[in-house]
Amino acid sequence: MPNFFTDNEDLKFHFNRFDLREILEIQEDNYEQKKEFDYAPENYEDAMINLEKVLELVGDIAGNSMAERADSVDKEGPLFADGKVTYAKGTIENLKDVAKADLSGMILPRKYGGLNVPLTIYMATAEIMARADAGFVNIFGLQDIADIIKKFGTEEQRQKYIPKFCTGEHTGAMALTEPDAGSDLQACKLRAYQDENGQWRLNGMKRFITNGNGNVHLVLSRTEAGTKDGRGLSMLACYNDDTVVVRRIENKLGIHGSPTCELQFNDTPAELIGKRRFGLIKYTIDLMFRARMGIAAQALGIAQAAYEEALKYAKAREQFGKAIYEIPAVKNILLDMRVDLEINRSLLYDVTKLVDIKEKLEYKIENLKIDGKPFKEDALRLKEITKIANLLTPISKYVTTEAANKIAYDSLQIHGGTGYMREFPIERLARDARITNIYEGTSQLQIVAAIGGVINDVLKDYFDEKATKNYSSGLDRLNGMLKEIREIFYESLKYVIDKKDNSFQDVAAKDLVELYSYIHMGYLVLEEAEELPRKKFIANRYIISSLANAKKNAESIKSELFSDLLHADEILI
Repeated sequence: MPNFFTDNEDLKFHFNRFDLREILEIQEDNYEQKKEFDYAPENYEDAMINLEKVLELVGDIAGNSMAERADSVDKEGPLFADGKVTYAKGTIENLKDVAKADLSGMILPRKYGGLNVPLTIYMATAEIMARADAGFVNIFGLQDIADIIKKFGTEEQRQKYIPKFCTGEHTGAMALTEPDAGSDLQACKLRAYQDENGQWRLNGMKRFITNGNGNVHLVLSRTEAGTKDGRGLSMLACYNDDTVVVRRIENKLGIHGSPTCELQFNDTPAELIGKRRFGLIKYTIDLMFRARMGIAAQALGIAQAAYEEALKYAKAREQFGKAIYEIPAVKNILLDMRVDLEINRSLLYDVTKLVDIKEKLEYKIENLKIDGKPFKEDALRLKEITKIANLLTPISKYVTTEAANKIAYDSLQIHGGTGYMREFPIERLARDARITNIYEGTSQLQIVAAIGGVINDVLKDYFDEKATKNYSSGLDRLNGMLKEIREIFYESLKYVIDKKDNSFQDVAAKDLVELYSYIHMGYLVLEEAEELPRKKFIANRYIISSLANAKKNAESIKSELFSDLLHADEILI
């Protein structure tokens, strides 16, 4: 019987490398929670054993239940009738399985009924589940709604909303986008006002809302009359009562198990979460860190499933008297898929640990402030980590989702004509992959989010340290290639900056971000190759191809290959 954690050797490799010591020490309040909850870990080793058991449980449910239901969920999809949304039968069963396993409140504190699991493990869970049924991750992952209430709401609000997320009685929705406010959320128009009794109420439309039929909504709302930018927006929570009308659900290309709704709020009673005016500039940005990581994990799970299908088909399908796996052109595609899959996993979990530490430091600093203890050193460290997270989070989302689309495409190609038929899982996986580089910020917007950190060379000290390290036999040669890529990056960056042309910088941004990502991901896999011999092959293939790609990126910039974009209006008719 398949277990999508224990059968994934690369994921287990990463789990065994996770250094969550600092993260868990803060999360477990120096393991003082053991005094109140007898099932809480007593030390780091105990915590890691528990977390491994959680992932094994998730892997079992994903491999033996969710995966078997995925095809029927895709075909059936949610039903919309009489203003009500009903999940597909398989989705309902998945929710029951998750609740029965006490996973519904995975990231939420024990005092509310949660498991108190760190973000890194939560993202591994998302990857495992997405390999089975990508659409279900969109519903499961919305326990982040309760996490925002935990971080910024009052204790009364926490007691009101969080426990039912932990039991699985409630699911949530993050109601941000509108017909005229997609990526540009500061254009949000949905109005929040206080009635004569001081009760907050919501009026307006939201569109493309994942799980818009959920029980609890976090709604980005304009609370400050007369404002037009993000400073007039606040975050409010409401129940999905009779004043919230689901106008329609979208008929989508993929991710069929997850209903995407258009919502109408009609004087809906709501509660302000946190402070007024902080809805976009603080709370939504906090959500976006996790949302980007969640989609990257979802993409990785889809890519893993697509790779597994391609490998299985290539070994079983015979042409000209032998399995197509033995055809060099096919095997080469499989090798590229595997390298991309593993290097993207390295990137994802490097970033999840970074964001994990960021969140735990924020929690630690808040407690130090309450206790009147000094926190300057922690605050300085948090500032530096946040700067790096602001760079690597969008890079991770960009790289991982673009690769997932390519891996799914290549898997379908290996299947040939049969892959185009609905009888084969790859047809569904290819459709599911397509949304990942679109929602929670398109790939183009991830480039915009990352380019500032790239231009400021945020990882300079880290790269300097790695460049001077002596690697074992064979790997020093690869380090030399990474140094060469870095030189190419600096030459390209200087060329762009010397132009003193913002428009040129904008169109060169993609190439610069990619150049920077090659260096970072190259050093990640180089470190892994020191520990595991088979990773030397991954490092070799990735870094050699990255050097070739780096030269292309540089040529694209210096030859001004894209300069016609500056004259697009003269070309496009």
